[in-house]
Amino acid sequence: MEKSARRMDKALVPPRVTPRRMSAGIPFLLASIALMWAAAQPTAAQDNGSTVTPLLSTSTTIVGEALHYPASGPARVTAAIITLKPGAKTDLRRHGVPLFAYILDGEITVDYGDRGKHTYRPGDAFMEAMDVAHFGADAGAQPVRILAVFMGADGAADTIPVQ
Repeated sequence: MEKSARRMDKALVPPRVTPRRMSAGIPFLLASIALMWAAAQPTAAQDNGSTVTPLLSTSTTIVGEALHYPASGPARVTAAIITLKPGAKTDLRRHGVPLFAYILDGEITVDYGDRGKHTYRPGDAFMEAMDVAHFGADAGAQPVRILAVFMGADGAADTIPVQ
């Protein structure tokens, strides 16, 4: 009986932790700690007192098209502030290059045809539709101002009017 009692006692004792067993779990433990630490940090705060607030990270346009860059020539980035007065609307258009848009002021509703309409407000960031024809209208009481960044190439049309 004593032998069976000993076996029973040993079964209740956890296995001996050896340095080899301990080292096997260290990468998982370190990865877990790193993820918890990163999640607890402010948005990419830097030592110099500045912060980075991500606006957008995507590989598709607002209507789900895969982004594609023109290969017509050397890369060219064009940044502009577009202002649309209350009651005004753009012509029907497509874009030959990816267009990042950030709404600074006002409100604009963009009509994507059978893909629906979307209203953008200050602080909204998006990649505009490329191959889907669309137009925007400012139905608000103040002008809409949009920071537009076209990511194109020499010889590529940023905006293509649609008839």
